[in-house]
Amino acid sequence: MSLTVHQFAYNSDNYGQLIHDAGTGRTACIDAGDAAEALGAATKADLNITDIWITHHHWDHTDGLAELKQKTGATAMGPDGINGVDQILKGGDSFDFAGHQVEVIHTPGHTLDMLNYHIADEKLLFPGDTLFPMGCGRLFEGDGPMMWASMQKLMALPDDTTVYCAHEYTATNAAFANSVDPANPTLNAQAERVALMRAAGEATSPTTIGVELKTNPFLRPHDNGIRAQLNMRDATDAEVFTEIRARKDRF
Repeated sequence: MSLTVHQFAYNSDNYGQLIHDAGTGRTACIDAGDAAEALGAATKADLNITDIWITHHHWDHTDGLAELKQKTGATAMGPDGINGVDQILKGGDSFDFAGHQVEVIHTPGHTLDMLNYHIADEKLLFPGDTLFPMGCGRLFEGDGPMMWASMQKLMALPDDTTVYCAHEYTATNAAFANSVDPANPTLNAQAERVALMRAAGEATSPTTIGVELKTNPFLRPHDNGIRAQLNMRDATDAEVFTEIRARKDRF
């Protein structure tokens, strides 16, 4: 890999990432929820932020955008309707970052404007609040079928794609996943690993598409064990997904 990723924490459970290309010196910051933390992470890694990629409009991903642009001169890219975005992006777009093609994947559900940034040649995905280890984003603006269609876009990516998520939700996600998929030995082992990581204060992001396909119930509505657990053997995948999401909201 010629790109390096520096992950940093902010707020109570957010993660941001700095994507750096040593050859050109360019550094992209994923979201701008806290300018001070982003600048601190860049200083610690001896990087200069040149680009900002916004995933969606929620405050914890945008509140620091004006300050971060003012202090770095970075160009901001992201969905329409966000103050401070210099270049508007939509699903299906692509752009160059230090010689790497960045593909923009639109995944409405959590919000209607949610964008993911996929760098295929580096096997990297930055999904904002779409996908988490053993979880997915709450449906604030979309519905279950919409979010399931979005999940399928990410499921189609290569298994070895590394996924950098935007929140540390994994311990709760693992407990819920076990409640709907209790007979999954891979999930059980992953949940134990997560418990040890969190006890040691370690981040559980990144994950991979391959791991999520085996352990994340939101990517597994077709699974017979989950369907039996939910008593939904004859339902569509979208209906099972919607039920799983509703149960997570009540968990």
